[in-house]
Amino acid sequence: MYDLIIKNGTVADFDSMSFKDVDIAIKDGKIVKIEKDIMHGGQVIDVSGAVVAPGIIDSHMHEEKLIDLSLPIDYDISNRMLKMGVTTCIAGQCGFNFNGLDGIKKFKSFMKKKGGPVNYIFLAGYTTLREDCGVKDRYQEASDEDIDAILDRFKDYYNQGVAGISFGLEYSPGTTESEFLKFVKRLKDTDLLLSAHFRQDGPDAPDSIRELVEASRLSGLPMRVSHIGSCSALGYMTESLDIIQKAREEGLKVDADCYPYDAFSTFIGSAVFDDGWQERLNVDYSAITLTCDPYKNVVCDKETFDKVRKEYPDMTVVARVMNEKEVIEALRSPFVSIASDGILVDGQGHPRAAGTFPRVLGKFVREDHALSLIEALYKMTLQPAKWVGLDKKGEIKENMDADIFIFNPDTISDKATYEVSDLSPVGISHVILDGKVVLKEGRILDNSVGRVIERSELSHGKN
Repeated sequence: MYDLIIKNGTVADFDSMSFKDVDIAIKDGKIVKIEKDIMHGGQVIDVSGAVVAPGIIDSHMHEEKLIDLSLPIDYDISNRMLKMGVTTCIAGQCGFNFNGLDGIKKFKSFMKKKGGPVNYIFLAGYTTLREDCGVKDRYQEASDEDIDAILDRFKDYYNQGVAGISFGLEYSPGTTESEFLKFVKRLKDTDLLLSAHFRQDGPDAPDSIRELVEASRLSGLPMRVSHIGSCSALGYMTESLDIIQKAREEGLKVDADCYPYDAFSTFIGSAVFDDGWQERLNVDYSAITLTCDPYKNVVCDKETFDKVRKEYPDMTVVARVMNEKEVIEALRSPFVSIASDGILVDGQGHPRAAGTFPRVLGKFVREDHALSLIEALYKMTLQPAKWVGLDKKGEIKENMDADIFIFNPDTISDKATYEVSDLSPVGISHVILDGKVVLKEGRILDNSVGRVIERSELSHGKN
């Protein structure tokens, strides 16, 4: 007897890059049979007319900001991930762990006892490591002695099972190219992933990518270029992708992720908006929209921008600066995965946190025909699974983990907007995590199934 049977679905098959009309049987959290007309008991879901795909793996998002773990977590970003069909997330991106090492420990402990909406994999943030070691000025370069301390501090994160290290070079200008390359060259662990929000967008994007290529060459480690659209889709995408392609032809493991929007989001007090940002991005203040009260949806002028940057430096803003044609160019590239870069503050922020994956499947696949459906699903599932080393996720095959999302390809659509950024998508009928139906018709049934996945469980983490 099976625990669950999914009948009459159109199942994504990445071996043939096509779809097959088969049933799926699940038992003990695993896919145990895939064939037509599976019978026998257990719960049956009839999904006639729907596409059955692996659970989405969001390889770039930002974790919950924890306040008091003695209370139930009011899941913010994680619930919205689940409503998009995401079952596993890679957090600790752009150089930051929002809750530090202690927060990772507490988060792991909490999820072990209580679970969560999705699975988490953590990276250690290099900027957070610097701050842990006393280099708190983002414009200060770390000395050789500081780098020694940072490497030693990283051991504590490594022992907590992080999968790698992320860098936020634009956010921490004091992390010079010299410091960055010194650090990665001294990494001794061969089971790590590196990702980086690169040093400068706009005209300096190509050179910033060359720096990341060099880091991969010196360290011998895979390097993920984070959200390449937000940095290169200002006239520099073709050159940026060519640099990565040439690095791959050399045998370096360099790739990228991208989200499907023509605006980025970050904190207004960050170094992104240091002097010269308008010239670099070729925009004026009106390109910046504030996302939180008391200035929610206010379009900036100089006076408002300066006031909010001083008084509310942690407010997220949306910057409409990117060229959608170049974003599509990135999404089409064979080595670019689709990821959300989702970040929210009290449920507010950029619509990518609630709409990324349905937006791709609705707008870019169904409406614009910019990607095929099977190609888009591959970039959301198996491609990121291979990057992070999740050998039992990302495909619908026998003996794989039963993480699945089911959607109507004719109706799936994002609803989140820049004005109302947390609206849930439509067209997703079910999300299954570890063999359990955790979401049905947009309603979360169970947000306690997820867990923290440690480096030792990943293929690249097994020495």
